[in-house]
Amino acid sequence: MKTINTISLVLIIIGGVNWGLVGAANFDLVATLFGSGSIMARVVYILVGVSAIVQLVRLFSPDTSRTTTANA
Repeated sequence: MKTINTISLVLIIIGGVNWGLVGAANFDLVATLFGSGSIMARVVYILVGVSAIVQLVRLFSPDTSRTTTANA
């Protein structure tokens, strides 16, 4: 699960940087690299969206790694 988390975080960072470039400079890096409306660009956008959903689920799921148990 750690691998999925790392991959999804990297994809969310890529998406965030891309949206930052779109907002600040009207420059879509993904479309520039893969072609506007191309299958590869669509795949990247879909993976970024799925990654955001994965992180949302993790955000609102109970975190069992932080629970502590008292030693007897």
